[in-house]
Amino acid sequence: MSNNVKPRAVVELLASELNSQGGVYCPNPKANMALWNSHPKVYLGVADAGKATCPYCGTVYQLKAGEHFGAGH
Repeated sequence: MSNNVKPRAVVELLASELNSQGGVYCPNPKANMALWNSHPKVYLGVADAGKATCPYCGTVYQLKAGEHFGAGH
């Protein structure tokens, strides 16, 4: 990992953009990252808390205001 300090990107997601377990992977095209030269792929569970932060790059993935993940039965 690099010691370069970058501002954290915040990626707002719709609930429909989460996978069936309620998460996303980083690096992610929604964060404008080139997948071929970024950090290792890591799973981030977003649904439980409504947001998650990548431990490698600091990108924050969060549900948009008013979005909820879960079975709507």
